[in-house]
Amino acid sequence: MMIEGIDRLTYCTDGSAENLARSKQCFMDWGLSLQHEASDELLFETLNGAQVRILHPAHLDLAGTAPMEEGATLREVVWGMQGDTALPATATDPHGLVHRFAPSRKRVLSLQGSASNAWGHVQRVNAPSPVYERAQPVEIGHIVLFTQQLAEAVKFYESLGFLMSDSYPGRGAFLRCAPQGGHHDVFLLQVPGKAQGLNHVAFTVRDIHEVFGGGLAMSRAGWKTQLGPGRHPVSSAYFWYFECPVGGLIEYNADEDHLTENWQPREFTPGPTVFAEWAIDGGIDGHTRRQPQVAAGGQFLSEKR
Repeated sequence: MMIEGIDRLTYCTDGSAENLARSKQCFMDWGLSLQHEASDELLFETLNGAQVRILHPAHLDLAGTAPMEEGATLREVVWGMQGDTALPATATDPHGLVHRFAPSRKRVLSLQGSASNAWGHVQRVNAPSPVYERAQPVEIGHIVLFTQQLAEAVKFYESLGFLMSDSYPGRGAFLRCAPQGGHHDVFLLQVPGKAQGLNHVAFTVRDIHEVFGGGLAMSRAGWKTQLGPGRHPVSSAYFWYFECPVGGLIEYNADEDHLTENWQPREFTPGPTVFAEWAIDGGIDGHTRRQPQVAAGGQFLSEKR
């Protein structure tokens, strides 16, 4: 038995028709495929079949479980399983987030990201790297939660078989759902004075070029960058974060570290340079390909007004 990854996320809106409509447009611009639409429900898919479900809060049956925060937010995570599961069908974490466990429904894909030509390790020959006009997320990569119960929350996820990848002692924990796989599926972050709730959901894309292409497309569509593009030194992943109308942030994510059972967890002291090796505040304008405050002019982007 093994948890394979996130199969489905369920968000609840704030109850308004406007919030549902904006959420629909956001995830369509994000690059997900709309599979079902009703007056109170939306269902999207990534390329590998992982799902994002958005519901009116009155229509989500979670047996009286209270949301982890007010307003639109994440309410449920379905984890895809390989093999027979010894886990309960449903479990609720210390924040009120409901977790379900079921055989994985995700499809196996043959697509690949662009190979890189690191010095001494040329992998791309007679072929340019791609330029993406928009992103099409491959899968749901991870969730990040604010917590004020870090130790209790870590114990809950470890009881489900999650493993510690890295940590900020007393402040944060990166946990992966299987011995071999991406750096983390859940990140728990305890910030003094910060209430529990959703920080963000990461969507994995093929490569750094799709992070840029997707981010630029979102910018052209008018969605607000929270931070990015940039690179996380802890997981090595490239990122670009956008505000999401149905709760927290959404992130394009690519090229994270792949770990095995031989990995030894590291401990870090929180700080700006640990969070991001580099990052662009305010994003990049989708039309000029520059930071929004920089005016573009001339035939080439290197020219200045």
